[in-house]
Amino acid sequence: MRHLYLLAGFLAFTLPAHAGKGHVHGEGKLDVSIEKDSITLALELPLDAAVGFERAPKTDQEKAALTTAEKALRDPALFRPTPAAQCTAQPPQVTMPAFDGKQGDGHGDIDATYRFRCAAPAALKSVETTLFKSFKRLYRVEAQRVGPTGQGAARLTPKNPVLNW
Repeated sequence: MRHLYLLAGFLAFTLPAHAGKGHVHGEGKLDVSIEKDSITLALELPLDAAVGFERAPKTDQEKAALTTAEKALRDPALFRPTPAAQCTAQPPQVTMPAFDGKQGDGHGDIDATYRFRCAAPAALKSVETTLFKSFKRLYRVEAQRVGPTGQGAARLTPKNPVLNW
């Protein structure tokens, strides 16, 4: 629970700088919280980056794209903590947009949370992602991290998919 307080404090400090950005197609957001023997990753991904549209699916092909995206996001192997840390994935939580007929702002986001327990947390120095291999429309992920060694931020891209600290 302490990591949530740390993350909340970090976000309160950094969100004003990002407040004007909002929803950007092709750009995800990743919040990483490290506490004791666990690491939590909270991902926000525009639906457009995952499937190419942000509305209720109209065709069988679009329905299949949603199903495929959700299946990919339920795979904790999308994130690989430092191997020496010996981390074990917990079941991810994935929330897909609800297409309930409400218009909203016309943007849909996928929210997913990944948790890992690490046998050797002192060896935890990075997290690598394979998101860019699964979602070709995704071109960057703005990542921020908070943990016992401090806080930091980085831009992850297909050529640089590792958050180091």
